[in-house]
Amino acid sequence: MSSTFADIREALAHYRWFQDTVDIALVYYIFYRLLLIIKGTRAFQMLLGIGLIVLALVLSQTLEFYTLGWLIHSFWSQIVIAVVILFQPEIRRALAQMGERRFFKNLSTVESSKFIEEIVKASVSMANKRIGALIVLERETDLTTIVEMGTSLDAKVSKEILTSIFLPYSPIHDGATIIRNGRIIAAGCFLPLTLSSNLSKALGTRHRAAVGLTEETDAVVVVVSEESGEISVVRNGVIETSLDAPKLRKIVSDLFVKKKRERKS
Repeated sequence: MSSTFADIREALAHYRWFQDTVDIALVYYIFYRLLLIIKGTRAFQMLLGIGLIVLALVLSQTLEFYTLGWLIHSFWSQIVIAVVILFQPEIRRALAQMGERRFFKNLSTVESSKFIEEIVKASVSMANKRIGALIVLERETDLTTIVEMGTSLDAKVSKEILTSIFLPYSPIHDGATIIRNGRIIAAGCFLPLTLSSNLSKALGTRHRAAVGLTEETDAVVVVVSEESGEISVVRNGVIETSLDAPKLRKIVSDLFVKKKRERKS
């Protein structure tokens, strides 16, 4: 015990309070940003898998499981290459964000309320006309890889624009529209379909795509069914169906307006 305290005193004696504190803070911030980027994606699940492999390696050395340790060491170089290949979209996204995207851009409460109201009005209008729609609201998880597969836009969110995008004769109606920071940034984007067998067979491709995206990210998806004219909201892989305008407004406002007020307070 005394040797432990002696080691701690010696470490504190050599600690450079300014340089080392800044150094630790920078490393913490970099890892924090990386975790935010991959949170809710397949990359995060793969990272957990790699963590388990590292844990198995440590245990094999501690418990002297030589065969297991040799096996992990033999494949470690291939694992590193596989990680680089599998994480390629996330690595590209992180570099693009550092070069272009502003991490701290936020909408005011008034701006959030305005674009939410336009989404509600557009959804109700399309539901009444039986026009299918898939509207994705980006949150913390970056959706650049999804956006890159669609048609880039930069338009203010409005009922008229959203409706015109999803009209059956529109060239970009088949796919999802992505909204980021209160603006439409892409349309005609294709989302990953869920592989879950628990969904009702009555639900179509739009709902399966919405569930698939929200299983991997923290995005919120508003779905308008072309067949039934029903409005749904999908988040965390769970569908809330049979929504009218007040219910839709409340759900989306709770996520985008009330949480913003809580952060400020």
